[in-house]
Amino acid sequence: MKIKKDFILRKVADSYVVVPVGKLTLDFNGIINLNETGAFLFGLLQEGAEKEDLLRKMLEEYDVTPEKAAADIDVFLKKAEEADVLE
Repeated sequence: MKIKKDFILRKVADSYVVVPVGKLTLDFNGIINLNETGAFLFGLLQEGAEKEDLLRKMLEEYDVTPEKAAADIDVFLKKAEEADVLE
């Protein structure tokens, strides 16, 4: 899985936002707000991480159970698909 190249992640004050760049700004009107965990997952997806990679990295980074991490990743991926940011 990978984030489309026309979306970038930026930290603004204490928040993380995803904004479109280039030609995509004509089709995508708005921004996506992420929490710290969402920004972490987004960054991994920009590098082409697969679901198993996301789970492994999340368990390394955060004090969370495998079941909770997997459920959170599923929610994040569903929302990313709905926002049409995945290739």
